[in-house]
Amino acid sequence: QVQLVESGGGLIQTGGSLRLSCAASGRTLSRYAMGWFRQAPGKEREFVAAISWSAISWSVDSTYYADSVKGRFTISRDYAKNTLYLQMSSLKPEDTAVYYCAARTGGSRYQVADYDYWGQGTQVTVSS
Repeated sequence: QVQLVESGGGLIQTGGSLRLSCAASGRTLSRYAMGWFRQAPGKEREFVAAISWSAISWSVDSTYYADSVKGRFTISRDYAKNTLYLQMSSLKPEDTAVYYCAARTGGSRYQVADYDYWGQGTQVTVSS
């Protein structure tokens, strides 16, 4: 029943920025922890970033990033707009991949197999 639709991908030059969006159905963002994954040509799908509620407060999000994107990418969500975001900056050719948003209720935030729902992906191509 959960539907996720990514958008915002495109062709960008090295060092540029893009903001990916994931439109989520219903109350998905309020009920699920969310993540972004990517899959490059010839590679397996890999973890990029995740977001879940902080132990401090339900109104504060905790974020997690792969070492390869830490400091360059920022994951966030807007509950009012039912949208998950991935702000990407200082893009590199190795960031080229199809980016997917996903939702989970349990398991590991880092594992593809532990996510319950996936979008269809959006292509990001970084030229050099």
